[in-house]
Amino acid sequence: MKIRDILMKINESELDGAFSDLYGKAPAVLTMQKDRYIRALEEFGKVFPEVAEKDPDISVFSAPGRSEIGGNHTDHQKGRVLAAAVDLDMIAIVSGREDKVIRIQSEGYPMTEVDISDTEPRESEKETTQALIRGVAAQFTAQGADVTGFDAYVTSNVLSGSGLSSSAAFEVLIGKIIDYRDNGGRAGAVEIAKYGQIAENRYFGKASGLMDQMASSVGNLVEIDFRNTNEPKIDGHQFNMEEAGFSLIITDTKGSHADLSSEYSAIPGEMRAVAGYFGKEYLSEIDENAFYSKLAELRSAPGISDRAILRSAHFLTENARVREEAQALDDGDIPKFLKLVNASGESSANLLQNLYSAKDPTSQAIPMALMLSRRVLGEEGACRVHGGGFAGTIQAFVPRAKVDEYVSTLEEVFGEGSCHILQIRPVGAVQLI
Repeated sequence: MKIRDILMKINESELDGAFSDLYGKAPAVLTMQKDRYIRALEEFGKVFPEVAEKDPDISVFSAPGRSEIGGNHTDHQKGRVLAAAVDLDMIAIVSGREDKVIRIQSEGYPMTEVDISDTEPRESEKETTQALIRGVAAQFTAQGADVTGFDAYVTSNVLSGSGLSSSAAFEVLIGKIIDYRDNGGRAGAVEIAKYGQIAENRYFGKASGLMDQMASSVGNLVEIDFRNTNEPKIDGHQFNMEEAGFSLIITDTKGSHADLSSEYSAIPGEMRAVAGYFGKEYLSEIDENAFYSKLAELRSAPGISDRAILRSAHFLTENARVREEAQALDDGDIPKFLKLVNASGESSANLLQNLYSAKDPTSQAIPMALMLSRRVLGEEGACRVHGGGFAGTIQAFVPRAKVDEYVSTLEEVFGEGSCHILQIRPVGAVQLI
């Protein structure tokens, strides 16, 4: 479809139904999103004027960020997670090319250009956007797809480095584009998520699990069991926060994950060392009673630290807690669910130890935000570290009557606009046009 035709559809409200599915039906939200898409279409023409002059057919894609509801650092041990796609997303305005070059202009960043005729990992590209693009394209190529180039303008309101998984949303967005353009949609949501994880692990160099990509790609509120990563078990659940009387609020403490890959990667490394002591590769394969019966031996085992043992103890309780949280939601037992969320937060703080960076131990924005949250919430609601941790965001389930007080209290410390009231998005990555 031509840019002018898409603009006409937006202005004549023909896409309001699609936008409502992604962002909700509030008139102010719809107006904001329509303006956002119009700006993105206009920016595409400015960034790629030589392309726009040819009046090409354009496609439009969206991939959401995600909120981890339960299962902090369980996915990389083939454990369980409870996660939700949210109404913050990346959108891409895309035009195809006839060569093997992918050019992406992300709003606020330099142009990224990758020649995907070579799909081998490059050491020089570690921890770069180029690595993610090349890595995702490589997985489709390995499956027999003839991946061609494209030009894309991307804009995002998924907070970068904040625990809402902007990198996973980007990987899934690239995967969705390639699957649509060059693969006939055959890969689907689960495989696209796997491709994104491989790109992040092997090409980018970050030892992430599969939760972020899966939640973004599949959408809605899902419980995922990664024991069989080739065919993860995915179960949908319902949580109507409005009916429950709560709002999901993510607070950005303004700390970035950007330079914390080594600390993040240390967690799965330490957990696998403990699993290895029992002759297993992942903690999900060991028995909890056996773990506790061997604590004294573990402490004296080469290469296993006290911290590794504590982090493993976190996994064992957190992994079981995910199932309890999902069941509480199915039962409509919101008090029990909130109690479990708080328990998850306490375990992350005391056992997993991912509330602040060991490189900068005096900067403790996440503990500060949690302290303020508990002061406002009292015995109501729940709060916990959100995502990978060490920096970034916290998550809180706030009673509707306390939302204004909560936001004003947190934003007084972390700045205006640091609190984001999120909705669960019912769908994952999509092609709108």
